[in-house]
Amino acid sequence: MTGSNTVTGNTAELTGFAALGITGALLKATHGAGFTEPKPIQTQAIPPQMEGRDIFGIAQTGSGKTAAFALPILSKIIALGTKRRAKTTRALILAPTRELAVQIEDTIKILAKGAHVSTALVLGGVSRFNQVKKVAPGVDILIATPGRLTDLVREGDLILSDTKWLVLDEGDRMLDMGFINDVKRIAKATAPDRQTVLFSATMPNEIAELAKGLLKNPIRVEVAPQSTAAAEIVQGVVFARTKQKRQVLSTMLADAAMKSVIIFSRTKHGADRVTKDLERDGFKAAVIHGNKSQNARQKALNDFREGSVRILVATDIAARGIDVPGISHVVNFDLPDEAESYVHRIGRTGRNGMEGIAITLCDPSENSKLRQVERIIRSKLPIVADHLGSPDPVRNPAEKNERFEPANDRNDRNGRRDGRRPGGQNNGFGKKRFGDKPAFAGAGERKPEGAKPFKGNNKRRFGGKRPAARAA
Repeated sequence: MTGSNTVTGNTAELTGFAALGITGALLKATHGAGFTEPKPIQTQAIPPQMEGRDIFGIAQTGSGKTAAFALPILSKIIALGTKRRAKTTRALILAPTRELAVQIEDTIKILAKGAHVSTALVLGGVSRFNQVKKVAPGVDILIATPGRLTDLVREGDLILSDTKWLVLDEGDRMLDMGFINDVKRIAKATAPDRQTVLFSATMPNEIAELAKGLLKNPIRVEVAPQSTAAAEIVQGVVFARTKQKRQVLSTMLADAAMKSVIIFSRTKHGADRVTKDLERDGFKAAVIHGNKSQNARQKALNDFREGSVRILVATDIAARGIDVPGISHVVNFDLPDEAESYVHRIGRTGRNGMEGIAITLCDPSENSKLRQVERIIRSKLPIVADHLGSPDPVRNPAEKNERFEPANDRNDRNGRRDGRRPGGQNNGFGKKRFGDKPAFAGAGERKPEGAKPFKGNNKRRFGGKRPAARAA
């Protein structure tokens, strides 16, 4: 029987997860969660971790890597049975985005059902006080984004010297978001004899160097060619000028076959604009990006997952780590700046063996980005339609005069932003403004997506340096 133990004569022949070393209540919970037949990444990664080896894994999202690193950690923590020290965590899992961190904790809770294993989340966009309170007695497994975690360690609210298991998930994404220096400082603060696991979808030189510095004689596992799309995804490109894209998108969404759709925009402002246009055209849509609070982002994802909203508009913050079953279509309203992001975007559909469709709207100015994508996926995207010979649609005069305000609930005066106390109006980066002028030179300049202000006692800086940009 798949995923169970079979007995032949006097010899017990182990199969499924039992053959990988998972036993007892953890094996029972794993089966109960629907994990019966191990996926390739799990078959390769679990046994060496059970032996205490470090792992360097190359795997795409949706490959089953969360269980690949969670099951060995849970197995060892359950066996410990000793009391935790205050403000410590036995295992630390770092994720680049809040959504991925939430998903990882959900999976761990399912796998650890019935076991006395405590978990906690440390991430930006929600109350810092509640997170400090949760980790105060000590936890077994902490899942965190690097920015908020750095704050807690720097302020003495979390001690990592007892951390014996460290997991870096989506390493290349953390590199893209500027977290690598934070990651190095965090790793240095953990126990010297820790066991480390690093997973990445791609392997740029910087990730190879990071692995060399953090991992000790690692076992390398790889289950899919780097930067390739799932075979179940049907891909195509629609040529349309930027002014034509709204009309083209609305026509596409009128098709009843588009039951559950993620639309990717390159920028936060663009995502808000697409959402507003969809509402004008009669489509209900939710939006998530770096200017939305964590609660608002989670609500949008839950509405999309439950089907109350069939369209989700997002920036690349959702390109990885979002596992929503049954997404029928992915639409790239804009091509991403980095071609690798295309693979992760379209990977939201065609998951777990199901079929999916990915359509890219391409303006002539994006042709160079399209060529980069085709080099990454090692194939030429078939042309589904070409609207370049058609005239641009005329925008409604009433809409031309309508003032467009990008959605940014994190600057709501009546609510909290990033767990800080409600206060006076600010410019989104923690600096007061006087009238229409910033309080200091350069305050009106744009900062990287998701950036947060540096706060804290300079004498208690973590690693002696200011933290990198925070999670989007």
